[in-house]
Amino acid sequence: MMMVDLLKTTFSVLIVLVVIIVSRNFIKILKMAVDGLISTEAIASILGLKIVLASANFMVPAVFVSVLMVLGRMYRDQEMSALSSAGAGVGRLYLAVFKTIIPVVFVAAWMSLYVSPWAASKVEQIIFEEQQNIGVRAISAGKFSEYNKRDLIFYVEKISEDKVMHDVFVQSKRANEVGIVTAEMAEVRNINKDLYIVFINGERVQGNAGTVDFVLEKFIEYGMRLDSGGGGIQVNPINGIATRNLLHTRDLGELSELHHRLSVPLSIIVLVIMAVPLAQVSPRSGVYGNLFAAFLIYFSFANFEKVSSSWMVKGEISAWLGFWSAYFLAAFIIVILLVRLYSLTWIVMQLKGKRA
Repeated sequence: MMMVDLLKTTFSVLIVLVVIIVSRNFIKILKMAVDGLISTEAIASILGLKIVLASANFMVPAVFVSVLMVLGRMYRDQEMSALSSAGAGVGRLYLAVFKTIIPVVFVAAWMSLYVSPWAASKVEQIIFEEQQNIGVRAISAGKFSEYNKRDLIFYVEKISEDKVMHDVFVQSKRANEVGIVTAEMAEVRNINKDLYIVFINGERVQGNAGTVDFVLEKFIEYGMRLDSGGGGIQVNPINGIATRNLLHTRDLGELSELHHRLSVPLSIIVLVIMAVPLAQVSPRSGVYGNLFAAFLIYFSFANFEKVSSSWMVKGEISAWLGFWSAYFLAAFIIVILLVRLYSLTWIVMQLKGKRA
């Protein structure tokens, strides 16, 4: 019964967390589509991949909260007292919990080490491809189109299937000068992570009306930078690197990403060990008796992981300490919780009994 409750609660908590986070990302995705930064066809793909990433990232708090809620309900309903009277001690309780959680740990490890990097790389690829076509989406054949806050005005006679524009006219404004560009063809290119429209075989006129100071030139290729609008979805290229490529890295940023992926299954195990004594509440406290303290402990643990990782990237602490320091802190908290629940004398007696 407890196994079913743990799985149902974990799944329910995970859905709630994912919906909250993905809803915020959905607003950003819609804004990008409205601004013309991505096409409407890319919305569903990016949203689905974001759901995958959020599911992997929030497996840890979902499992932690579900164990607290299920065990807290069992304490409230006197089920723990009945189990204790039947001779089921803390060891049996941990065994029952981990029979359910261990498969979840393997799923979390698979998602963190393999699925998340794949999803992150796909998001990066989609964003890159959408940026490649951003200029073509904003420009319509046979119509005047404005760009860069009306500093650029385009007219294109025809756009071929390979996204090449033909018979192009452009008026540009730079400072106090107005420029006219005409070209046989033009295409959008990504150069050094910036978007440029490159004109092919054309002429350029730069100057102001009513003056004699004009620049006249012919060109084979002429590039003009486009403003991509900024904002939107932030993509970290390191997140998309395959885990096998991070195993032998010496780059501290990549090593931090590897530690983050490994921390997902390890954090589930550590926090479940912590949740068992933390879940003990009196029958009058209700199922949510210790959730506030649990949230404080979880956020402290998660923030300390990020801080120690940041220190490691900056070179202030060693790589092994950057990874294990959060777990040293968690082990200290677990000892305190066990002493509070079972007393130090009971723990010493159990250790002596096992040695004997």
